[in-house]
Amino acid sequence: MSRFDTLFPQLKAKNEGAFVPFVTLCDPDFDRSFEIIETLIENGADALELGFPFSDPLLDGPVIQAANKRALDGGFSTDACFELLAKVRAKYPTIPIGLLLCANLIYVPTADVFFARCQQAGVDAVLVADVPVAYSDEFSESAKKYGIQLVFICPPNADTDTIKQIATKTEGYTYLVSRAGVTSAENQSHAVNLDNLIVQLKQANAAPILQGFGIAEPQQVKQALAMGADGAISGSAIVKIIERNLDNQEKLLAELGEFVKNMKKATAC
Repeated sequence: MSRFDTLFPQLKAKNEGAFVPFVTLCDPDFDRSFEIIETLIENGADALELGFPFSDPLLDGPVIQAANKRALDGGFSTDACFELLAKVRAKYPTIPIGLLLCANLIYVPTADVFFARCQQAGVDAVLVADVPVAYSDEFSESAKKYGIQLVFICPPNADTDTIKQIATKTEGYTYLVSRAGVTSAENQSHAVNLDNLIVQLKQANAAPILQGFGIAEPQQVKQALAMGADGAISGSAIVKIIERNLDNQEKLLAELGEFVKNMKKATAC
């Protein structure tokens, strides 16, 4: 069983949902990024979703686009990201780690090379943002070869066939997108049929559901769990904390720690 497969039963036994923060690796630099990830874990993150900086991110709004640019402008490459991942895994051997990235980062080195590096760095799962479930077969063989779970997005307009494909193919967790569009902490409107999607995913025996996009407050975590999701992912709200404290790492870490504590507290069922 993967770390994600172990996590959700453990949380269920404690009547808790999962809180999963997202940050971009090497933002604003390697050492500060490691301290940020330490702070996320030490203050209650149940798992991590981490992004590789990329010049043309598909789903990211302005806040996370800026995080990508900071990391790239600092000269931090895919190699640096894997080095950072290995450092995180060495210190935290049990935390589940998922990556969210674009397909080009896999295509360029080849899928075999990329997923082998994921295995070596201790990554558990990969979500390829710009590859729909119907076109995932070219990656799935390599991912399975190296023990990496492929995660798929369930969009708010998913039809029955798409839901069945996602339930069949996604592993580790299912990423339920709250609404159409790009990531943003400001746009917190959610699709009206999310509860119906959750019911259908569960009926199809999909992997545990994490709701993402627009999750910026503890009340939204509670609402996600109340609808039947198994947890929530928050990204833009966290990256905004980083952005507004770029000149003060101590304040950044303190504010980030408080945010994560409050979000995790909201997962108590």
